[in-house]
Amino acid sequence: MSMTLAVPVTVAIARRVDPGRSSEMVAWMRAGTALAEAFPGFLGAGWVQSGPGSPEWHMLYRFADAETLRRWEESPQRHWWLSSAQGIVEHTRVERRTGIEGWFDPPSEHSVDLVAPVAPTSPPRWKQAVTIWLAFFPLSLSATLLTSHFLGTVPLAARVLLMTLCLTPLMTYLVLPRITRALHWWLHGQRAPWRGL
Repeated sequence: MSMTLAVPVTVAIARRVDPGRSSEMVAWMRAGTALAEAFPGFLGAGWVQSGPGSPEWHMLYRFADAETLRRWEESPQRHWWLSSAQGIVEHTRVERRTGIEGWFDPPSEHSVDLVAPVAPTSPPRWKQAVTIWLAFFPLSLSATLLTSHFLGTVPLAARVLLMTLCLTPLMTYLVLPRITRALHWWLHGQRAPWRGL
């Protein structure tokens, strides 16, 4: 029996539009977000303009996993929405992220600021490193103790290979997502949840 673990996927798209048509761009993106909200697995979307009067726009949207993202991207609703902007919007770059950096992204919001957009920032690298260490140390220690006890006669290189093959998916799909959710407040400099309002 196989089990597929859901990993959220964030899609970042760069688009260009004539600065004189910014209000049309905002209306078009709001319409796309409203359509995506009706799809299961949609986690949020947001956009920013590179600067006042800039033709560059950056849009992010996130789905719970690759399958729910695929349903949205192959839907007739999305195809209609994209075709409605032909001649107005030029798509310049698409990037998908599911790796470690994606875990530290702050939640996206449905907002736009045409005057002074602020892009979401990741936590400091040292906080990311501490979070990864907090997840990795107990897992690595447990695996080392278990393999030395049960596989003590196996050559060291083979034991390390076996450990890394087992620990990598555990870290990626189970431990890191949970610890980053638990420490979200600390990673982003927010008040500890147990301190109340």
